[in-house]
Amino acid sequence: MTDLYAVIGNPVEHSRSPLIHAEFARQTRQPVSYGKLYAEIAGFEAVVQRFREEGGRGVNVTVPFKHRAYALASSRSRRAEEAQAVNTLSFEADGIKADNTDGVGLVRDLTRNLGCAIQNRRVLVMGAGGAAYGVCGPLLDAGPATLVVANRTPDKAMDLATRFAGLFPAAPEVTGAGYAELEGREFDLVINATSAGLSGEMPALPAGVFAPGALAYDLVYGKDTPFLALAARAGARAADGLGMLVEQAAESFYLWRGMRPDTAPVIELLRGTSKC
Repeated sequence: MTDLYAVIGNPVEHSRSPLIHAEFARQTRQPVSYGKLYAEIAGFEAVVQRFREEGGRGVNVTVPFKHRAYALASSRSRRAEEAQAVNTLSFEADGIKADNTDGVGLVRDLTRNLGCAIQNRRVLVMGAGGAAYGVCGPLLDAGPATLVVANRTPDKAMDLATRFAGLFPAAPEVTGAGYAELEGREFDLVINATSAGLSGEMPALPAGVFAPGALAYDLVYGKDTPFLALAARAGARAADGLGMLVEQAAESFYLWRGMRPDTAPVIELLRGTSKC
């Protein structure tokens, strides 16, 4: 019997998750069928419940529904509670279980695929929206020396930093700042968690923030963003979020199936296909 899963979003047609999970299923020989579910903005909950009633086993959730998925769940993982948003729902007999695999997907891509150590390094996260909330917990679990959150609205950055400083009281430094306050500071890892790259914009980031040998990482994938161009001009190593996309999917697959697929060939496959 084939088990049904899907990704739900608005829009959702561009999603590469069905291809990724088809490769995972083929690789692990799991009886999985994975499709796409489009939901009108007002209809997210109804689409999820209908899919569950029709025999679906779980869904991945993409924009703009991650916060509503958090509210829909009957139980939530620590990662989901930290982020206050979820991207993975599992349908169980006793309810809907929620998790957020974005942050662990990022950390695995950084450490395993890109060879970027996080422990004792200076980390800058640009942005204070849902994407930043989703990745800060796993980043702090990895033990950086500092984690600075920067945003064009400094109060939002400070709110995020204050929340995670409370969740991780042993962390050496978790602070928020405006971009102008970064002048004169250097970071070993700079993560763009803003949506600016999707519109070809660039936050007002001082070029000097990239330490020698720094890695610049954009959560956006498949685009040559202004952030990555700035990093390259500054001599930093640059990477997009394609590896994170595959790694977070692998974590979802593991939660659903109890098996962890090999991500390397799937990342290679996606790199060889046309960009979306």
